Amino acid sequence: MSPDGSGLVAFCRRVAAGLEEFYAAPYRRSFARAKRDEDDLFMMMVLSEALGLPNPAGYYTMELLPAVYENFHEWHRRMGMERSPLDEISCC
Repeated sequence: MSPDGSGLVAFCRRVAAGLEEFYAAPYRRSFARAKRDEDDLFMMMVLSEALGLPNPAGYYTMELLPAVYENFHEWHRRMGMERSPLDEISCC
């Protein structure tokens, strides 16, 4: 061990990383599924006006449309829509 204790600090960081992996690994799939579900809900909220659903926050979500265009194709395929439901967005 070095006199300044850097070897002990590095060892503690490796142990902490190992413990984090040990505890988080079984739940990684659940976390990924929850994130995907939240992203799908967010996409639905942003696109609700374009899909014909009333959205009280439509004025604020219009600004987010350019940010979700790149993920639109994966989203509508995951939602079971073979083609884009919007005439303005033709991704297929």
